Amino acid sequence: MNILIVEDDDRIAEALKQTLRVHGYESNYVGTGAAALTRLADTGLVLLDLGLPDLDGHEVCRRIRELSCVPVIVLSGRTEELDRVMALHMGADDFVAKPFSRYELVARIQAVLRRAGGCPQHAADPAAPGAAAPGAAAPAPVSLDTSLPKPELHGPEHVPLQPPLQPPLQPLLQAGPIRLDPRTRKLFVDGSEVHITRKEFDLLAMLLEEPGAVMERQDIMCRVWDENWFGSTRTLDVHVGSLRSKLGHTEWIETVRGVGYRLAVPTAAHA
Repeated sequence: MNILIVEDDDRIAEALKQTLRVHGYESNYVGTGAAALTRLADTGLVLLDLGLPDLDGHEVCRRIRELSCVPVIVLSGRTEELDRVMALHMGADDFVAKPFSRYELVARIQAVLRRAGGCPQHAADPAAPGAAAPGAAAPAPVSLDTSLPKPELHGPEHVPLQPPLQPPLQPLLQAGPIRLDPRTRKLFVDGSEVHITRKEFDLLAMLLEEPGAVMERQDIMCRVWDENWFGSTRTLDVHVGSLRSKLGHTEWIETVRGVGYRLAVPTAAHA
């Protein structure tokens, strides 16, 4: 299986090649849409970035679909609904927003390839593990015999199972007027609930573990997002800005320039 990476950022393209190699895929990459259109004959799947220097990625996707039924997964930092919808309308099989985990990407590749198995041009590789040899009969279905009587459990040797142990309750995380409940995943400020997203909750929980301590950007990205993300860490800044707005005090989350962030909620806030 050869995967074509269409990406004008050499750093990202090389990282993708390395990830695919680890998971058993061969790959090549090109930096323009025009080059991609000439490389479809020996390609089993295309990873397509939308921001190309010569052609818009949506147009590249449309032209690919005119020439081939090769599966296309769009990888892009342009995550507006219109970009996603247009990519799918132009023939993309999936859309993965940057930054993303390499494990999610590989899982999506495998899912798209399973669906593409019905296309004669991209039928399963005979050499692939589990693929049937040409002309070989399909294996007979295995039926499970459910008519056997179930063994009776009785006598002194039968000991009833103990109920499973309940997981220990997670302690509340609190600093000043901020209270975070890991069990219900709710945030309260001055006793009033504030609605936040899942990532915002995880980010604030990490900062609340050690109020006043500086959390490095890389550590935050690894824990809150994924240790193998692709793309800019700008998403972290966006989430911090959103949290500051919802907390109502921008100074509660301090930026330590060139390092990361720390929680600095005044002890007597709102006193």
